[in-house]
Amino acid sequence: MSAKNILMITGDFAEDYETMVPFQTLLAVGHKVDAVCPDKKAGDTVATAIHDFEGDQTYTEKRGHNFALNADFASARAENYDALLIPGGRAPEYLRLNEDVIRLVRDFNDAGKPIAAVCHGAQLLAAADIIKGRTVSAYPACAPEVKLAGGTYADIAIDDAVTDGNLVTAPAWPAHPKWMAAFLAALGTEISL
Repeated sequence: MSAKNILMITGDFAEDYETMVPFQTLLAVGHKVDAVCPDKKAGDTVATAIHDFEGDQTYTEKRGHNFALNADFASARAENYDALLIPGGRAPEYLRLNEDVIRLVRDFNDAGKPIAAVCHGAQLLAAADIIKGRTVSAYPACAPEVKLAGGTYADIAIDDAVTDGNLVTAPAWPAHPKWMAAFLAALGTEISL
């Protein structure tokens, strides 16, 4: 396996598990991951949020950790990376308003590079207008956005994932095992025990 360079776009109040677990998983298997956020540079942090499913109509939210960025958003270019990772949480709601973020997501898609998005990460895919005619999973509250963007919403189990072309999507952090396995497959990562 050759190590891949992966860009992770995150921001304040990205879901803690959906940020830290994929970041650490990809590093653990030998890939390089640059975590970036608009208007921030390497060494800055973003605040994460912990979303949990506690029997309410939607998830609950608690303050998470400070997640350290290790690269500068300003220098991020799709041509320097093999894939893109988009954590969920509330960050995509804000990030989708940034034209540079949208352009970057489109550049990855136009190049046919793998894009992994979980939970509210589908908001960025919809805003970048790259899901028309594609099957995409997301947190159920994002289903209308997926449909309005011309995608087919994959109403799958909370711990499942779906791949459509270069898009690997999942509803929330309980899907990490299947979502990360599908993303690693899209990257051509082989793990032997």
